[in-house]
Amino acid sequence: MAYLFVHFRETPAPSGSLTPDGEQVYFGLSRDGFSWEAVNGGRPVLWAYYGDRGARDFTIVRSRGNQKFYIFATDLSLAYGMRNQYHGSWAEIGRHGSKCFSVWESENLVDWTEQKLLKLGNEDFGCLWAPDFFYDRESDDYILHWSSSHRNNEFGAKGIYYSRTKDFAHFTKPRLLYQKEDSGVIDSAIYEEDRTFYLFLKSEDHPANIILLRSEHAVGPYHRVESFDKSMEVLQAGQYEAPTAVRLEDGRWCLFLDYYGVRGAGQGYVPFIAQSLEEAKFVRSDREFHFPYGFKHGTILPITEEEYHRIQDHRSW
Repeated sequence: MAYLFVHFRETPAPSGSLTPDGEQVYFGLSRDGFSWEAVNGGRPVLWAYYGDRGARDFTIVRSRGNQKFYIFATDLSLAYGMRNQYHGSWAEIGRHGSKCFSVWESENLVDWTEQKLLKLGNEDFGCLWAPDFFYDRESDDYILHWSSSHRNNEFGAKGIYYSRTKDFAHFTKPRLLYQKEDSGVIDSAIYEEDRTFYLFLKSEDHPANIILLRSEHAVGPYHRVESFDKSMEVLQAGQYEAPTAVRLEDGRWCLFLDYYGVRGAGQGYVPFIAQSLEEAKFVRSDREFHFPYGFKHGTILPITEEEYHRIQDHRSW
């Protein structure tokens, strides 16, 4: 087994502002999940030309139905939009940002369709952030979940919403998956272990940290896993986001958290290892991992050896 990490990277200009090339689609490869290499010389493999002309917060999924691959991303460019239509305001992005996701499709992981925009939000939603997929065996379909503000609470604290699909073209009407009573939540990631479902989130307050929840069903109801909080106590509050996890070949879970507490090259994913999600005891393990640069907000897809070499040997990105 090998692994593909779909991510972006923030590339600051000398002035400190971001450059557009960083908010595009980047690939990283690994044979073991620990040592990662850049694809395409560390340059983008796909570009966003429509919508905000930038892409962040990626997820990639392998369809069980048609054996295609889909990349979904937040339609957002801080390089262009923060100084333009959003007037330097994260609040404006959250309320008036894109109601679409950027989508790319492939049959082989190297030949991809041009970017498409999939509109799932309407006037009741703020910006749609950080899409992610989970295959639900109970209903034999895929759950697309994301974070957004909503008219229901006057576009205040963000919640997690979801929509179902079987073909990645037709989606059900969005429904609320989870709303935290005392703060907003973003960056949802769902995994299954022993028929129990685990939901990682970034809580925006109380605590301002990563939290873990558990449920008997993929769409909840979810309840806090208090033991996980002890693993996160070592982290500086409000400096980590975008949890994404993968189960390694030896059965252990690796949780990656995106550290954004500094500007520039110090940003990127930090790894934590646990024996199981049920135990939820994650230990920071920086020395075991290597990244060529700071991978930011993405998702890991297990791939075959053939797919690994196909991506590694491809030269016409």
